[in-house]
Amino acid sequence: MAGPSVPNFSGGTNELSQGYVSRLAPHVGITLEHDLSAGFSLRPAIMFDGQGGQRNGLQPVTSTSLPPVQPGGYYYADFRNTAVLNYVELPVLLAYHFGRRQIHVEVNAGPYFGFLVSATQKTSGTSLIYVDRNGTPLTFPLPPDYTHTVQAPPQSFDASTDVHNSIHRLNVGIEAGAGLFIPLWEAQSLSLEIHGLYGLTNIQAYAADGRNHTGNILISLGYAMETPWIW
Repeated sequence: MAGPSVPNFSGGTNELSQGYVSRLAPHVGITLEHDLSAGFSLRPAIMFDGQGGQRNGLQPVTSTSLPPVQPGGYYYADFRNTAVLNYVELPVLLAYHFGRRQIHVEVNAGPYFGFLVSATQKTSGTSLIYVDRNGTPLTFPLPPDYTHTVQAPPQSFDASTDVHNSIHRLNVGIEAGAGLFIPLWEAQSLSLEIHGLYGLTNIQAYAADGRNHTGNILISLGYAMETPWIW
């Protein structure tokens, strides 16, 4: 199965972790299915899944060439910021089928375990530096009398930063979804599924970065083939 993923962060607890919106990412995976009864089956899977979110516009910055701010304070800038988290996820779902030998619907739910593969903060744009969310420019007094000021020069935010050390390696969550299965010929079918995932684990490794949970919607197109020799 493969298709688009629409991930986002939730639960931001400070200015560094708030204000994210959804981005678009890919997912691809392989699912096995074992019948437990006429209607129920067990569906373990392995999947590569893109998580994260994006935040554009005026936002806090933590890395500049400017003097440090007071603890808990931030400079601000207007730039584009995308958090790209990639996981290998292992969902184990319990599925119920409404019919099996014709076009039928399946609903499923269960836990998943995500293992972080990479975490990158991608930023771009050039901006003045501001001292607050109201967009007040940062200025410096000019010698010799220091009665006049000059704005701090614009800074480029074009960067791709590896932040995997700031993210917990394990992400445990819940997944639920539904799918439409269309038989092609004997023992083979196409599937169209939509799943929602929510991570129960706070992803940040450091309290100063706030708290976020992952979440995303998966839309999957799949091809299924019965292979009794596998299970």
